[in-house]
Amino acid sequence: QLQASGGGLVQAGGSLRLSCAASGRGAGTNVMAWFRQGPGKEREFVSAISRSGGRTDYADSVKGRFTISRDNAKNTVYLQMNSLKPEDTAVYYCAADPYNRYSDDDANYAYWGQGTQVTVSS
Repeated sequence: QLQASGGGLVQAGGSLRLSCAASGRGAGTNVMAWFRQGPGKEREFVSAISRSGGRTDYADSVKGRFTISRDNAKNTVYLQMNSLKPEDTAVYYCAADPYNRYSDDDANYAYWGQGTQVTVSS
């Protein structure tokens, strides 16, 4: 089970940190990712992190502004979002791949959190 939190309303240029707490069997040991779905848009990849945290990847649109990290002792993955833009407005979802394929394809992620709303005002 994945529980995402940390969303909210922020002005452009501001920051937010999202958290995704994992519970249950194997929690915290999977490849994890963040996706987002903006108004009227399809869900898109944001970032992924390997099981150890040693490898991370980002969508071009967020490179240099977002940072993904994890604390396996706490079974939690984070997404630090800086220099937010109105186009970052979306529902953000965390996801886990039980087969650890490390992909930007949402079809590879079997477990999903409930989503947390991020709204960036201009």
